[in-house]
Amino acid sequence: MDLDKHAQQPEKAPRTAELRASDADRDRIADLLRDALAEGRLTADEHAERVEGVLAAKTVGELDVFVRDLPIAHQRQAAHAPAPHRPTAGAIPMDPDDNVVAVFSAATRKGRWRTGRRIHAYAIFGSVEIDLSEAMFDHQQVMIKAFSVFGSVEIRVPENVSLRGTGGGVLGSFEVDTLDATDEEAPVVFVDGWAVLGSVEARPRRGKLVADILDRVHRKVDRSMRKHLGH
Repeated sequence: MDLDKHAQQPEKAPRTAELRASDADRDRIADLLRDALAEGRLTADEHAERVEGVLAAKTVGELDVFVRDLPIAHQRQAAHAPAPHRPTAGAIPMDPDDNVVAVFSAATRKGRWRTGRRIHAYAIFGSVEIDLSEAMFDHQQVMIKAFSVFGSVEIRVPENVSLRGTGGGVLGSFEVDTLDATDEEAPVVFVDGWAVLGSVEARPRRGKLVADILDRVHRKVDRSMRKHLGH
């Protein structure tokens, strides 16, 4: 056995089942459970129990357990292919279409705006916010190169796109939540770069399921407080 050859083999990337679950992942499973309840495949108690488990799940593999016995889940999963982990060769130019720079200041891109194929973000003792929630995508693949030095770069994407990340941190944090859109033709946002004594964070906007649950909790608390004050 060639030990040197074996030792040089790169570490395997985490399996999909081991990836941390996002709010969008929980929404997808909750939709499947709701369909199963409507079709009579689950009782109300079974549905409630599984939804509770979905909210507590930490990884994609834990989420899949709750729909493993539902045929509709297999149909949707078979028709869906995950987005690539790296941009297609030649799809994204080397030069940026847009530079977002914050040096001892703050810079923001948000609202209704058109994204180019490549965006460079620099936060030097400052903060950069790039919000793609309402952005118009003219291209299927978008690269965001983020560099943070004693600063922060925050990136938010809508839930109907795929999100991928490859970067690192030096005494800082580089965090990208992997997201797969249900539509294979949906845009793919790739986040790359470095965080040096700073932070780079890319996440989807909070899922509708979690937002609805929090809204119901707040309403329940408000009703309880009004009832208590009424007495």
